[in-house]
Amino acid sequence: MIGNKKSPNPIDINVGKRIRLRRTILGMSQEKLGESLGITFQQVQKYEKGTNRVGASRLQSISEALDIPISFFFDVAPAVNSEFSSEENSVIDFLSSPEGLRLNRYFIRIKDVKTRQKIIELLKSIVSIENDKVVIEEKDAVE
Repeated sequence: MIGNKKSPNPIDINVGKRIRLRRTILGMSQEKLGESLGITFQQVQKYEKGTNRVGASRLQSISEALDIPISFFFDVAPAVNSEFSSEENSVIDFLSSPEGLRLNRYFIRIKDVKTRQKIIELLKSIVSIENDKVVIEEKDAVE
């Protein structure tokens, strides 16, 4: 079928997101990962987006370059016949972002468990307040 491109497989997308997550945690650029694998940064981009499928031997090389067991790429893999939820995608995307990395790096430095719990409760209340604002704003827009 001409013009009917097949969309990426959810598992390929998940593996790509996990590659990006680990690479950004290490502070490694796409160029540097590509160099260590003998490929271009564009190819790394395609792997990370899930547009190109990562072969088994290439995935093994990537796991070695990123110093992580190959199982890391499948820890949260979606079921074969299901879509990866948008919330799971959002979490992985956020964890891969500079903001998410900074937040997590600071959070893990907090040794006191009670302090961590208070921070989590604070975040929950902020989200609750923001969600209430959205509901109120939506009601105002309708009236």
